[in-house]
Amino acid sequence: MKLSEKVKKMSFIQKVLLATGGLLVVLLLWRVGQAIFKEAKANNNRQPAVAVVLSPVDNGLIRDIGRFSGTLIPKSQFVVAPKVSGKLKKLYINIGDKVSRGQIVAQLDDEEYQQQVAQAEADLKVARANFEEARSALELAKKDLERAATLHQKGIYSDAQHDAVQAQYESQAARFKVAEAQVANREAALETARLRLSYTRIIATWETGGNIRYVGERYVDEGALLSANTPIISIVELQPITAVIYATDKEYFRIKVGQEVTVASGVFPDRVFHGQVTRVAPLLRETTRQARIEVDIDNEENFLKPGMFINAEIEYDRRENARIIPFSAIVTRGYSQGVFVADIENKKAYFKAIKTGIIEGEKAEVVEPADLSGYVVTLGQHLLQDGMGIILPELGIDTSSSQPDNKSSDRRG
Repeated sequence: MKLSEKVKKMSFIQKVLLATGGLLVVLLLWRVGQAIFKEAKANNNRQPAVAVVLSPVDNGLIRDIGRFSGTLIPKSQFVVAPKVSGKLKKLYINIGDKVSRGQIVAQLDDEEYQQQVAQAEADLKVARANFEEARSALELAKKDLERAATLHQKGIYSDAQHDAVQAQYESQAARFKVAEAQVANREAALETARLRLSYTRIIATWETGGNIRYVGERYVDEGALLSANTPIISIVELQPITAVIYATDKEYFRIKVGQEVTVASGVFPDRVFHGQVTRVAPLLRETTRQARIEVDIDNEENFLKPGMFINAEIEYDRRENARIIPFSAIVTRGYSQGVFVADIENKKAYFKAIKTGIIEGEKAEVVEPADLSGYVVTLGQHLLQDGMGIILPELGIDTSSSQPDNKSSDRRG
């Protein structure tokens, strides 16, 4: 039997009861759905609280610092070498010894050079004797010429006789000039021999800088046969000493000659050395994209030595009374950078967008808003959303730093 036929045969009461039951079922389903929706909405509005650690917004000094690593080199360095060949007879100084400007540092065997001086002195004596002889002969020839001229005027000497005397005088004058030149030549030879003899005393000298330097290295020992320009020792200048650092293009244009530099070495952890930028390379190397920077460091006590590794800091800028927060408190929400400011009384955290300035290690300067105060979340902030509840354990507030400048919490405005 079809369903339509069954419905036609149902009584009126049965139809009413069926309709009423359907309405009751719909009503029941609607109430259940409404209850479930309200409960879900309540659960969504009831966000869990997050345990956090807070730090105060502080006021103080913050610096913009560039940090570099580098190596120490001597302020200046040169090699002492002989100008003449010979046997190294004596070496007066050794590695690490002080050297004064103009000090004799080594002596070559000088017997051969002394003999050359003696020979040059003897040759000079001979030349001077020849010169005196030539001068006497010239004076006699001059007198003969004057006498011949007088007799020629009187007609006693013929022209031929006068010309012969004139030629003899000119010959003696030429011999005199040759003797004079020989004396000058022998004097120059004597000076050369004496100069070469002086070169056997090897002297350390320099034009600029301080009067005291140090022996860096020794290359030969006493008794060695040396040719000209063979290195004997190296001389280094340690006061001031130079640090070489390298800067990338990001730092390069912030470094200027004359800037103060603070230098530290792991060898002396409790000491700080001070220097100044003296040279900035005009180019960056293509291979490393870095520029060479030289810093002169005061090394009066000679603690620093060439070859040591150092760390250098250059201060670009500073703020004396900056508003400072821990760098770890800064988070990003959407397209905004900011911090969560704690409402300690109501145990909630509110996101506040900020603009930072100088970053120094774990400290960050807040430029905007200028009235930021209270406490900011430094641990647990990655779990927070704006307006969420926070849990403040007994030690939840970091009071190791200074107290905030304003005890009232900064709420979302």
